Amino acid sequence: MKNYVHARIGKEEIVILRELKKATGESESALVKKGLRLVYEEEVTGVRSALEVAGKSVGKFASPFTDLSTHHKHMEGYGK
Repeated sequence: MKNYVHARIGKEEIVILRELKKATGESESALVKKGLRLVYEEEVTGVRSALEVAGKSVGKFASPFTDLSTHHKHMEGYGK
């Protein structure tokens, strides 16, 4: 048995919904279901994003090396 939910949304939410539909190719129904799951995970289960867990430390530490994972100079000796 399926349940139906009718919700009134404002102009701002309509714009967001249209942008999400265009960006993802998903239906309004699929996006609302995904949103409910995300809110549930955050509010009920306490699941947090990596950015939230890292908090203020994000971007705090600078490194002169921006290409450690791909530049051959920094990869010498690995994988041999």
